[in-house]
Amino acid sequence: MAAAAPPGAPLVLAAASLQESMTAAADAWAAKGHARPVLSFAASSALARQAAAGAPADLFVSADEEWMDDLQRRGLLVPGTRADLLGNRLVLVAPANDSRAVPLGPRSPLAAWLGEGRLAMADPDSVPAGKYGKAALTKLGLWPGVQARVVRAENVRAALALVERGAARYGIVYATDARASKLVRVAGIFPAASHPPIRYPIARLKAFQSLEAEGFRRFLLGREGKAIFARYGFAVW
Repeated sequence: MAAAAPPGAPLVLAAASLQESMTAAADAWAAKGHARPVLSFAASSALARQAAAGAPADLFVSADEEWMDDLQRRGLLVPGTRADLLGNRLVLVAPANDSRAVPLGPRSPLAAWLGEGRLAMADPDSVPAGKYGKAALTKLGLWPGVQARVVRAENVRAALALVERGAARYGIVYATDARASKLVRVAGIFPAASHPPIRYPIARLKAFQSLEAEGFRRFLLGREGKAIFARYGFAVW
């Protein structure tokens, strides 16, 4: 369960892939004289379940629309506060010392090159990055050849860590995750049409307690917030 925020500080439940960018945004907001938001990072699925269980959080930023839809159906969002915040790309990463580019299409050699190695993914049954990854592999006809080699991680950063440590030959993560690590390199980029659009919606939760939650939400959606996210490689509108 997410930790409680100090008085006045909004508690933000944010997808694991937002660690560096959301931290920078929270720092920028605090530099303006506001209480620094308390950030809780995990898989969007885990965070949505926390919110549904009554966690006293102010804002939720999901890495996909389905988990935000779930909270909306439950009546847990403040009406009129949901908005699309960011976009991303899905990539295949390899250890930094592996220089091979992996073509990602219907005739991709991914399964053959994977061999007896492991393919690290966030859990494809629930975690957004994993669901996007399975959708892409299925669309390209690659899922049957690799599914037995998949290592399911609790979130996208855990999948990234498996590649960083050499415990997996390849991993499926967001482009921004690959950019945040010096221990991996992008081996291939999944075609955008191979999976649903990667959108990060944001909304205030009805359990909110901080009066600064709306101000921080607007900051993230505004010019300054978008500039921070763009600096970390996210698509902004």
